[in-house]
Amino acid sequence: MKRIAVLTSGGDSQGMNAAIRAVVEQGHHLGIEVYGVYYGFKGLVEGDFKKLTVADCQDNIKRGGTFLYSARYPEFKEVENQKKALEQMKKHQIEALVAIGGDGSFMGALQLANFGFPVIGIPCTIDNDIPGTEYTIGFDSAMNIAMEEIDKISDTAASHNRSFVIEVMGRHAGDLAIWAGVATGADSIAIPEVKMDMKDIVRRVHAGRQAGKDHSIIVLAEGVMSADQFVEEFLTYAPDEDIRGVTLAHVQRGGNPTARDRVFATLMGARAVDLLVQGEHGIYMGVIGERLETFDIIDTLRNKKHNVRRELYELNQDLTDKTLA
Repeated sequence: MKRIAVLTSGGDSQGMNAAIRAVVEQGHHLGIEVYGVYYGFKGLVEGDFKKLTVADCQDNIKRGGTFLYSARYPEFKEVENQKKALEQMKKHQIEALVAIGGDGSFMGALQLANFGFPVIGIPCTIDNDIPGTEYTIGFDSAMNIAMEEIDKISDTAASHNRSFVIEVMGRHAGDLAIWAGVATGADSIAIPEVKMDMKDIVRRVHAGRQAGKDHSIIVLAEGVMSADQFVEEFLTYAPDEDIRGVTLAHVQRGGNPTARDRVFATLMGARAVDLLVQGEHGIYMGVIGERLETFDIIDTLRNKKHNVRRELYELNQDLTDKTLA
């Protein structure tokens, strides 16, 4: 194998640059040219390629986002565009592709794999919603940002004896809400995987006040509803409660990646190149029990479902439940 390509697609996440760097430097170590594809699958179709050097990746390991840029490109579902991408890679003598991103990126990788083109995926999404793997690159950084912001909001909430509902990202998965909620001792957590009971949330807020708490924090996953919608519904059950809504939004996707995200991105990027050289493809990297594992892209996307850590959610609910006397 002489030449491979790497792209980032979909929503950005901290650690993408670390994964790109590892692919480039491991390729360089093995005598393989690595071409960066700009703007994800759109760039793959349009032939927006550039040969990457070690110098191109200098210091990028510590930067959030992706220096290859990213773009949503739903048009890649069309077979005509998939064939154009294959033609572009053939034209540039690219023999394999490393696709870095979330489930949309993996669907694009799957479509290329269906043509027999060698592809390996690296899961980079703050949502942590890729089936099979316990961990995706960017989740730890986003969770730590959410935790820090919730801590700050807790300070002002206590100063004014207020309740706050804080909406975090995660799309259709509740992982960010669960981990940030547990880490901040939230009075309640609302996630898409569990039907929300607003009456119970109100009860928890009131019980906390009865127990002497001067404020309440509720962490809300965006897949449930918006913070504004939550406040409106909450006030129908507790019209006298002083409650505010905060949406953390894209601040969770920016900033320097944590050490965990940098290390696992580096491990996955280097390992992906090794596996391509060994003739492995149609797979993606993942983590089980703190060790790298590989998973079949086709089997995963067709047959598997992401499972949220329900025991963490239930633990937080149990620990923060204060039954009214």
